[in-house]
Amino acid sequence: MGIDPAKLELWSDGALLVVNKPAGLPTLVDGYDPAAPYLLGLLKESFGPLWVVHRLDRETSGVIVFARNADAHRALNTQLEKHQAQKVYHALVDGSPEWTEKTVRLPLRTNGDRKHRSVVDIRRGKVAETQLRVLRRFGAISLVQAIPRTGRTHQIRVHLAAQGCPVISDALYGDGRHLFLSELKPDYKGVKEESPLLSRLGLHAWSLTLFHPSGHQELRFEAPYPIDFANALKYLNKFKS
Repeated sequence: MGIDPAKLELWSDGALLVVNKPAGLPTLVDGYDPAAPYLLGLLKESFGPLWVVHRLDRETSGVIVFARNADAHRALNTQLEKHQAQKVYHALVDGSPEWTEKTVRLPLRTNGDRKHRSVVDIRRGKVAETQLRVLRRFGAISLVQAIPRTGRTHQIRVHLAAQGCPVISDALYGDGRHLFLSELKPDYKGVKEESPLLSRLGLHAWSLTLFHPSGHQELRFEAPYPIDFANALKYLNKFKS
């Protein structure tokens, strides 16, 4: 994976490094394949020592912040623990929910089954809350904004699946179905071996709002959609709006 770390940068100073993570790249080293590229390792080569503040799933793209010193790390961790930082995700999902806005409060238990998934568990699960809002409807597909108010593993994916609208291409919590142009364009006449518009998890970390650990200035960062996500939206807008 030939990635130029400098092209991922959204913000950098003495305390913070904010980047737009590509899909398909784990945040931390893969325990099953330690030699494989990972985001933190690539960034350290260009930016020096970094402290991990939060993570994104391998297949999730978008904005992620790292601390550049121990003091900044402590300050950012405190913000996350106190829910002072806000993460906003955009998800392409299967389905068109009856609601436009909804707050999901379903307790989650991590590693809850044989597939090591997070599962809804009313008795033993930890409190989990996600605010959802439908941004656009494209027939049987929707673009949904998700704001997690807690930080449970796979929280957004589980909460969306529990509402009957799993994230597109989510093989763990949905059917894993990819998005193809042939299902959007009525008169599609393409090749038999069609490549999907979106073949990975349709989840993008759109924005992150936090307070700078040094001056306490509120900062908001946005990560542009990657090419596959943007193309999927382009064709959905063209043929399903």
